[in-house]
Order: sequence, then C-alpha cells, then structure tokens
Amino acid sequence: MLEFLVTSEAIMALLTLTFLEIILGIDNIVFISIAANKLPEEQRSKATNIGLLLAMAQRIVLLFFVSFLVALSEPFYSIENSWLELHISWQAIILFCGGLFLIYKSTSEIREKVNDPAHDEDEVKNKKIKSLSQALTQILIIDFIFSIDSILTAVGMTNGLHPNSNYTLVLMIIAVMISIIIMIGFANPIRKFIEKNPSIQMLGLAFLILIGFMLVTEAAHLSHTEFFGNSVGAIPKGYLYFAIAFSLFVEFLNYKSANRKKNRA
Repeated sequence: MLEFLVTSEAIMALLTLTFLEIILGIDNIVFISIAANKLPEEQRSKATNIGLLLAMAQRIVLLFFVSFLVALSEPFYSIENSWLELHISWQAIILFCGGLFLIYKSTSEIREKVNDPAHDEDEVKNKKIKSLSQALTQILIIDFIFSIDSILTAVGMTNGLHPNSNYTLVLMIIAVMISIIIMIGFANPIRKFIEKNPSIQMLGLAFLILIGFMLVTEAAHLSHTEFFGNSVGAIPKGYLYFAIAFSLFVEFLNYKSANRKKNRA
C-alpha cells in the first residue's frame, strides 16, 4: 500500500484530485455559509464545520459504494456483429454514465455561471431555516448534490492506477479528507480568492469535461469495444495531468500579468 502511495503517479493524482476537490467544494462552502448565516450568530460556525464534516463522511460512504460498483468488471451482456463488438459490465456502465453526467453538469454549470451566477444562491436564500437541525438537513442535501461531481471526478482520476481497487479507494479517501480539512481551515480565504479570480472555477469545470470524456473512453476500452475492427484505447492519465498542469501554469501567468497591470495603474 505505502509503496503505491509514494509513487509519482499516485502523488500526482493525489495533488490534482485534492485541487479539483477544493475547486468543486467552493460552491458547497458558499451554499453552506448561506444556510448557516440564517441561524443565530453563535451557531453559524458550528453549523458550517459540522456541515463540512458531514460532507466528508457522506463522500467517503459514496466512494465505498461507487468503488464497489466499479469493481464489477465481469461482462453480463455482449454484442458481436460485423461492425460492432461490445462486452458490457457494471463497471463500464458506471464509468460511461458518470462521464456523460460530468460533461452535462460541467457544461450546464459553466453556462449558468456566465448567464445567471446568483441563481442557485438565490434558491438557497429563499428557503426558511429556523433551527440548527433544519440547517444541517439542508446542508446534507446540498452536500449530497455536490458529492456526485466529487465522487465521479475521484473515480475518473484514479481508475486504473493500480490493479487493486482498494489502493485507489484509499487514495481517493485521502484526497477527500485533505480537501475538507483545508476547506474547514481556510474556507473564507479560498472563497474570497475564487470570487476575485472566477476563471479558476471555470478552469476547474473545464477539467471536469476532460475527465468526463476520459471516463467515457475508459468505459469503451474496458468493454473491449471495437468499431469496424478498430478497438477503443484508454487515454493515458499522464495526458490529463499535463493538460491540467499546463492550464494552471497559463492561468498563473495571467494572474501575475493582471497584478502587474494593477500595480502600475
């Protein structure tokens, strides 16, 4: 286990996944804060911290469930004819549906943030909260909605890193725990930074489209899909890491350039 966790591929996956979990968790923090701010001041901090801990627990439980489904790699239905060969398993179905969901959700989120950035926040603000239990119930629902993106991203980033699925499960749990701990400790600074630099969140959503596409191709690869005799190969995760690292480097250069212009002004 330890040998796997200290490999360069596992460390790169852990860092990338932790970063994406934090970016994906920004909206979660905002909505938790809105729900918590409806309570008396002495209960707000408690509700926020409990809400984030519930988010961590909920994601870990979902990781176990999804990892169990993804491990079901034995085909239960096959299609074989002159132009198509396909061996369908639950693993392939979960990855394929998860990939399509990430692509749809990310595209919808980008569109919504451009056209109506306050839509979701207004919906949360309009809901009445009178007690800590009501706030925690609403926070649990919010956490569950955001957990779906988080779990599918984790599966996409770690699937196939190691033959033993338990190893990748531990890696995913570590990434989720680190991201939640960082959000508990630095929730406000992170939120303010993202508000000042909304392109970071857009970049995170764009990465989810890449991960979604990778999940779809991986599902086809694991199903041993062949079109007219041409098999579908898996996309090496190194390409994904490079795309994310290069995009972040470009964003960093843009950030430094914008700061220099402000300082000169």
